[in-house]
Parts: sequence; structure tokens; C-alpha cells
Amino acid sequence: MTQAAAPNNPLAIDPSRLVPWLEANVPNYASPLTIARMTGGQSNPTYRLSTPARDYALRRKPPGALLPSAHAVDREYRVMAALAGSAVPVPAMHGLCTDESVIGSIFFVMDFVQGRNFVQPGDPALSPTERRALFRSMNATLAALHAIDPAAIGLADFGRPGNYIARQVARWSKQYRASETQTIAEMDRLIDWLPANLPPEGATSIVHGDYRLDNLIVDPVAPRIIAVLDWELSTLGDPVADLAYHCMAWRFTPELFRGIAGLDVAALGIPTEAEYVAAYAHHRGLGDIPHWHFYMAYNMFRFAAILQGVWHRALQGNAVGADAKAMGAKVAPIARLAWDEANRKVEIG
Repeated sequence: MTQAAAPNNPLAIDPSRLVPWLEANVPNYASPLTIARMTGGQSNPTYRLSTPARDYALRRKPPGALLPSAHAVDREYRVMAALAGSAVPVPAMHGLCTDESVIGSIFFVMDFVQGRNFVQPGDPALSPTERRALFRSMNATLAALHAIDPAAIGLADFGRPGNYIARQVARWSKQYRASETQTIAEMDRLIDWLPANLPPEGATSIVHGDYRLDNLIVDPVAPRIIAVLDWELSTLGDPVADLAYHCMAWRFTPELFRGIAGLDVAALGIPTEAEYVAAYAHHRGLGDIPHWHFYMAYNMFRFAAILQGVWHRALQGNAVGADAKAMGAKVAPIARLAWDEANRKVEIG
């Protein structure tokens, strides 16, 4: 028996429309089907599709008015399909549907990966030894992603060549202005400061764009990454920018946003930021990573712009996460941290 679509719920899925598509596109699919919306996340709604034989995950673009270039589930599908069999673990892809008449927006279906998901790095469910191993796995997985030749897996055209940081600064400045709901002086200053302080252009790799612990699936028993999810912001770009975004966890408190600032990292089994960056550099065969203060300020600015978009969608009635209002309240504090970083000009500490 399939789940009935809830009336007047734009995020509900009508199984009578979805099941024929599954039967035609997913190998060995067999009903009955149960659909359950998964909690968490602020962008593309995700659903667990349960059948007697196996479970799948469906990820869709949210309905309603959206910012340009946002919610690119087709890009998510393409990059995960390309990474199949690589050193970066991703779920198996089963199909992309661009026909919005099926469930109201484009979507893709992939395997549902059974494992653990941690939101806070200091989660007490992990021992210091397990946490240390998990951080090693996160580090090695990100380094493995950045080591992949995009052309070798059919992603040579996955992003525009050159001027990555400049284009990203322009993009997120535009996105922020399009979703702006109040004046935040630090965001205004950063919009001027960032393009005037761009670092020299570096290497190009596949970048995840949102690589953090809560976007990773951990093995049910072992402290290792078995799936990297949420590739909506992936493209070809600067791997140092991707690393710095991941390392914002060391600058944010748990209360501000899922960070470890203020925690006793040594007691928790977590490396310092400098140790973590050095481990990444070792994996990649790199020396020192310069301009770290810029990359950190840029990523904090970018993240503040992303959260502002979440809050803007909530005001329009299109929010995906139940805590969208809380996300909006974090924009100004993160913008202040970004501006402090821009002025501090310190390297990794």
C-alpha cells in the first residue's frame, strides 16, 4: 500500500505519479512503496522510499519561487554518478527525472545508505579514539576528491575554467543581495573587501562546496565515511576554498553552527585546525597553504549568504527545514566573524 499524498502540502509526493516512473526507470523496483520525508537539511527535500526488497532515497528541487542557479539536483546527480567506483564513496544513482509533471519538480533517486549521521563533531556517541579515526577518514576523503582528475571521470565541463574565487564572490554577493532582508554592515563591507583582496589563482579540482560532518554517512560500526551526500554546490574550483569551508567548524561554536570552537579538542580526540590542515596537505603532497585568512573570511561570507537564502525562502513560505528562522538569526554573527577574519590576516592557528 502506498502513502497517500497530503492535501495542500507542496512537499508531499503523490505515489500514484511516482510509482510508474520508478517502475520504468529503477532496475528491479517492486512495490509496495512507503514514502517518508527525511528531517534535516535546508535546501533540497529528501525522502526515504521503502519497499520490501530495499530502500531508496529521492532528492528533489523544492517547489515555489527559487533563487537563480540554486537547488541544482541535476548537478548533484551528475557528479555522484561520475564518482561511482572512485576513492570518494557515494550512493549508487538510479535515475534523474527532469519532467516536473511527475512530482512537481525535478528529482533523482539513489540508494539509501544505511549508516550513522552526526550533526555535532563532539557527539558523545563517539569515543575520543573513534572521533580521531573519523576525522582522519573525513580528511582523507576530501583529499581524495581533490586528487581526482575531472576529465578522467567525464566532468571536464562541470564548471567554468578560471577566476573561480572571483566568480564565487560575485555569485554569493548577488545571491545575498537577492535575499537580503536587513542591513548587515559586515556583509556590505565584505562585498567590497573580498574582490579587492583575491589571492592568486590556484589549482582546479572537483569541489564539494558543502563538505561537513552532517553531510556524511558513517559506517554503522566503524568510524569511517561510507557516503558523501548533498552535492548541490559542487563544481570545478579551488580545493583550498573547499578545505577552508570544511575547517570553519574550528571557528564556530556548537551553538552558532555545529562547530568545535571552545571545546577541549584534545580530550575529544579531535586534531587542532593546524594539525588537520597539515594532514590534508600531506595527503595532497602540498607545502604550506597561504592566504588562509582570505579563504576563511570568504567561506564565512559565503555561508552567511547561504543562510540568508534559507531565511528568505522561509519568509516566502518555501523553507525546507523546520529551523529556517533559527538559521536566519545566525547570518549577522557569522558575518561579524568573517569581517574579523578579514581584518585579522593571520594564518592557521
